[in-house]
Amino acid sequence: MKPHGPKVVALGGGHGLYASLSALRRVTDRLTAIVTVADDGGSSGRLRRELGVLPPGDLRMALAALCGDDEWGQTWRDVVQHRFGSEGDLRGHAVGNLLIVALWELLGEVAPDAAGGPGSTVAGLDWVGRLLGAHGRVLPMAAVPMDIVAEVRGADPSRPDEVTHVKGQVACARTPGSVLGVSLVPADPPACPEALAAVEDADWIVFGPGSWFTSVLPHLKVPALARALTSSRARRVVALNLAPQPGETDDFSPQTHLEVLRAHAPGLSVDVVLADGGVVDDPAALDKAVQEIGGRLVLADVAADDGSPRHEPARLAQAFVQIFTD
Repeated sequence: MKPHGPKVVALGGGHGLYASLSALRRVTDRLTAIVTVADDGGSSGRLRRELGVLPPGDLRMALAALCGDDEWGQTWRDVVQHRFGSEGDLRGHAVGNLLIVALWELLGEVAPDAAGGPGSTVAGLDWVGRLLGAHGRVLPMAAVPMDIVAEVRGADPSRPDEVTHVKGQVACARTPGSVLGVSLVPADPPACPEALAAVEDADWIVFGPGSWFTSVLPHLKVPALARALTSSRARRVVALNLAPQPGETDDFSPQTHLEVLRAHAPGLSVDVVLADGGVVDDPAALDKAVQEIGGRLVLADVAADDGSPRHEPARLAQAFVQIFTD
């Protein structure tokens, strides 16, 4: 579809957003990723606790996904994704995480806000994007770090009917039991102003694929961002996962994903739902669920050939082209 393509905003985090961005950068030159910033584990969690910054890991992965297919892009993708394997303090840190946080600190020293504040955060990500030759822009969904709190039934296997609250993205992703919903702490975090502007200006907004409760739905719990997503003139696409997420959406049907989305954002309209026909057991039931939220169902072959629950970027890109041009 390039050049220049529609103005597209993609929401999510982690490997799901990586998949959608790897596809969308082939489709449009006007692409913005809005990324969940609630990670509290691994390298991101360590940097967040030590320096008080936004967790950089999902932001780094989004930037890596936007790298081009030329030698420059692929080399820098590998550099920022590289993790140190030492036994010392650097063990497990991703190079890109350290690069992003270093820029936040440097820019914070000369910018009017503190290191990691809204101005230096976006500027630092833009600088990394320029270095990588990123085919798009990466923004955080909020200007402060936050925690996800999941409402879980049966977190304690000995009390299968008890509903409790589990705090933290890592804990929520790994919890046994059934996740019923999520909220954020703080409950009313300030949205990134540039993210709000991108949503307002978008032609298309893409939700998913990705971890439903810890990567996709948190965007709808940032009040200002949720209002922008609901009121935007853009058309909205929901890209469904190829398989349930262990610990989050075990036993979820494709229809259940849509029901949960609607419960978290009752006023959000959906124009298109994209699913892989090879993993949908009951296309008629899914089509009915899509129609109930006012959208149309698009079934396409978007899975990788190796049998893993991964989207193949070129196939996913072709599906997006079909959706954007219909």
